[in-house]
Amino acid sequence: MKKIDAHIHYWVGRPHFDDLAKEAGYDNTEHQLRETFAQLGIVRAVVMSNLGMDGETISYPDFMSYCAGVGHNALDDDKIDKSVEMAEKHLALQQCVGLKIYAGYTPYDLDDPVYTPFYELAQKYKKPVAVHMGVTAHPRALLKYCHPMQMDNIAVAHPEVQFVMCHFGNPWLMDAAAVVEKNNNVAVDLSGLIAGKLDVESYLKKQSGYVEQLKTWIAYVENYEKFMFGTDWPLTGFADYLRLFEHIIPEENLEDFYYNNACRIYGLSGM
Repeated sequence: MKKIDAHIHYWVGRPHFDDLAKEAGYDNTEHQLRETFAQLGIVRAVVMSNLGMDGETISYPDFMSYCAGVGHNALDDDKIDKSVEMAEKHLALQQCVGLKIYAGYTPYDLDDPVYTPFYELAQKYKKPVAVHMGVTAHPRALLKYCHPMQMDNIAVAHPEVQFVMCHFGNPWLMDAAAVVEKNNNVAVDLSGLIAGKLDVESYLKKQSGYVEQLKTWIAYVENYEKFMFGTDWPLTGFADYLRLFEHIIPEENLEDFYYNNACRIYGLSGM
């Protein structure tokens, strides 16, 4: 079965990324990723870019597409016009399949006017806006900006834009499910729910309550075509994470979850 990892980060040589990869049982190298993808049937990955809006600095291997990152610095008063200009240049590229907003790490409500030009560009180019939703990796980030209810506001205000709720708003699964079920233009990637190396059988026993809640609220949406596989590499690895979802997603929906949904949502057909 072919698969697409719809949410990775890629920064070879970055010490923090190197450390995270080792904790997940891998090396943070292009060679390791190519080898691992070939073994597991992962034919493409979508990078959530951490490299900002500088067109000269964004370059990814040919088996990756990317979402251009709209980070904190891109929204500064003296940079916003240039950031919007660069966002359009990225969206015009085939390898760029959307934008990524780092809610929580940027101190703005998602319906703040500072984001409006980016939503309008996403609509113009018919490419998604992926948004960090849920718990953050940094203690100085602010959770009020990345609660799933924030996405309800922009989904309603921009009905022609496809939004992707990264991480299913974990751990606010009930609220996330309500937003996803209600809004036709909101999809989900199930990346970053765990970190590091995973003993799947032990995890399923130790976190049985959480796993059942996850299955419950995914099923509540009643639309498995809205859910995509993603790892949040290098936060977590690939093989163990794939095995985990064999226990969470019904077998008849795995092909959509692993491949078809990302193809449709990110325009990756034929990859």
